[in-house]
Amino acid sequence: MIKSIIAISFALVLFGWYLSALASRLDALHHRVETSWAHLDALLQKRAAIALEIALSKGVDAATSLVLTAAAYQAREANIVERSDAEIALSQSLELIIADEASVPSGIDTNLLESLKLLTEKIAVGITIHTEAVSSAQNLRGRILFRIFRLAGHAPLPMRYSFEDDIL
Repeated sequence: MIKSIIAISFALVLFGWYLSALASRLDALHHRVETSWAHLDALLQKRAAIALEIALSKGVDAATSLVLTAAAYQAREANIVERSDAEIALSQSLELIIADEASVPSGIDTNLLESLKLLTEKIAVGITIHTEAVSSAQNLRGRILFRIFRLAGHAPLPMRYSFEDDIL
């Protein structure tokens, strides 16, 4: 009788420890999603700043400058709901200028274009890391144990943004 009570108690403690380990793993994934988004957000803010510098360059015509400036400010100031549309608009505006390297206006500093190219590559890597972290967290949260025992607590479900598919 006592052995069975001890065995059941041990099994319950072991199961509780397992649930705690799963919750810790999910918490670490949520942290990874948040840090990857913070890094990606910083890169996107830098891209908007470079876009503003390009828009103010001497070689850019007034209409393109106006469109690029508006898109850059919209991307910098957009809230989380409007962020995807703003980033897509900025990407499209930048494509107006850098779509063809042969037709890039001569007044634009080549260092700005090189910085934009390098930053675009970093953004692509940042998007890959962010989407992988979101997918991992969503997959883990989809498991039956996480739903039954509410191991995610009150944390919001991590999400991807539509601009992540369309960015440069």
